[in-house]
Amino acid sequence: MKIFPLLLAGKKNKNLEQAWIHTGQHYDPFMTSVFIKQFGLPKPKYSLKVGSGSHGQQTGRVLEEIDKILDKEKPDILAVVGDVNSTLASALAAAKKGILVAHVEAGLRSYDRDMPEEINRVLTDQISDFLLIPSKDAIKNLTREGIDRKKVHFVGNIMIDSLKLMKPQWDPLQFWKKLNQTKKNYFLLTLHRPSNVDQKKTLSHFLDILNQIQKQIPVVFPIHPRTEQTLKKFSLLKKIQSFKNVSMIKPSGYLETISLLSGAKGILTDSGGMQEESTILGVPCLTLRENTERPITVRQGTSEIVGLDKKKILSLTNKICANKWKKRTIPPLWDGKTAKRILKIFESA
Repeated sequence: MKIFPLLLAGKKNKNLEQAWIHTGQHYDPFMTSVFIKQFGLPKPKYSLKVGSGSHGQQTGRVLEEIDKILDKEKPDILAVVGDVNSTLASALAAAKKGILVAHVEAGLRSYDRDMPEEINRVLTDQISDFLLIPSKDAIKNLTREGIDRKKVHFVGNIMIDSLKLMKPQWDPLQFWKKLNQTKKNYFLLTLHRPSNVDQKKTLSHFLDILNQIQKQIPVVFPIHPRTEQTLKKFSLLKKIQSFKNVSMIKPSGYLETISLLSGAKGILTDSGGMQEESTILGVPCLTLRENTERPITVRQGTSEIVGLDKKKILSLTNKICANKWKKRTIPPLWDGKTAKRILKIFESA
């Protein structure tokens, strides 16, 4: 989702030669190949197939394989996106070889060091040469960490490029109809973060909340492979299957997911990207986390941080259903032109 706009814009730029690498950190077909197909991405020049493993194992495997590729390709710039283990490992491999590193989505901070993603963000930014930030609040975060302001470039949100580029495909899809739902009369749920699904007590608590919500409004739940595994592990799958107003479906592709989001009354999510996309689409968002690295979606967007506070979630659900949600403004440079701004920076490097 984040490299698609860069590859598309780069393809039109005769001054740049590009190749992309699929590390295979995300390896489930529903999390990889379906996205590649829907975005019409070219076949990656390199597929590392690192697969699952501990954070250390994944980071180490990617670091080792990227190191070999960099020796062969000798690129001028290595662009990395987001905050996963592959992001840090790739950036580290390039930095040690004196290759310029560009971090797309730099400067995001939750200030929660219990999140592995936060460690990846901080360390990647420390060794990057181009810090390509999606919102101006990232400037304060990076300044606080001693990053040279000259390295920081406010380019906007690359995820919104994808959203706008793919609109001709997701907008007419109306995927909710295939699930026998009515537009603006259902909630969308996405849930996958370890803090929410890896402990039986926590997951069971959320299911109690979900049970109350589905009595008020239908809920569509594209179930993440990780979440499905833990529901089975904790013998909770039958419990959620007993909820008459919850439609559990297989993980959806990008087009189906955005279509469902656009048609939803509201969304319950622990996804960072969904906070951004719901803001652009004007869909009320209850963020099932205690913090967010995207606070602009709360200040200007449609998101509210609710954690797993049952009272707060049910109260705000009532507010959404009553059409009393806050108005939102679109953050600066969330305009679908981020990739073009990034490539201009690369050309001048």
